[in-house]
Amino acid sequence: MKLLIWTLLLFTNITIAQSNEKFLTDFMLESELKAENVLDNYNQFDFSKIWSKTENDNVYGIIGEEHQRIQIKLISIKKNPNNPNEYFVFGKSNVKGTICDFNGIITLTEIKEVKELHFGVDDEYADKKIKSQGILIADYEFKENNKQKNSGIYNGKFYSKWYLNSKNQIKYDDIEWYSDSYTNNAFVGIWESYSSGKEKICNWADYRVPQANKDFDIGAGEFSVSEKYWDKGWLDIALKNQAPNKAIIRNKGKEKIKKWWE
Repeated sequence: MKLLIWTLLLFTNITIAQSNEKFLTDFMLESELKAENVLDNYNQFDFSKIWSKTENDNVYGIIGEEHQRIQIKLISIKKNPNNPNEYFVFGKSNVKGTICDFNGIITLTEIKEVKELHFGVDDEYADKKIKSQGILIADYEFKENNKQKNSGIYNGKFYSKWYLNSKNQIKYDDIEWYSDSYTNNAFVGIWESYSSGKEKICNWADYRVPQANKDFDIGAGEFSVSEKYWDKGWLDIALKNQAPNKAIIRNKGKEKIKKWWE
């Protein structure tokens, strides 16, 4: 029996490792990473600005096996002055109109640089004097307000692509945004209910949803959700994709339209 248990554990660990390796390969658009973890070399930099750069309309997420849409907004991100690898986060979540506040921490665990710099289409970034590029990997835990309806805790792994320019500024790496499978700032993990203790998969990222069902995102050049999932909060994305080039014109009044997290 012990041998069987150890065999199953070994098989599970190998499967998880292979899955993580494939995810990293896809996320990095097949750019190879150096093996060394150079986290300490980047302690002086603040990565927080690149995590909220993308417009929220282009941040897509799922919760649960049925891939119900979840919207996440990181409203405030501040580096811990006493720990260069910790960032304090305040944000809000929105599932089927139920909005919850959350506070939490992003903890950097790894920073790896690419073996070969990439400069985009026709090397358009070749003259930008990029000093280094890579990925940061972090753990995150976001705790929703337990006094609010349907609240819980998010936790998992966070992956973010960056580059360092000649002015020693960390920048959001969108150099290869033209790629059909481009994504960034990927949160991959679970959500656990306070009331029931039930766990659900919960993943979100810029421009694409990480580790979703194979039949979920049917888009090539841009994110597009299969009709199977439209009733899970994705109908507006489907309508937008079916009416490209601003074919749907929204009425713009004098009053500012309030965002869901405001």
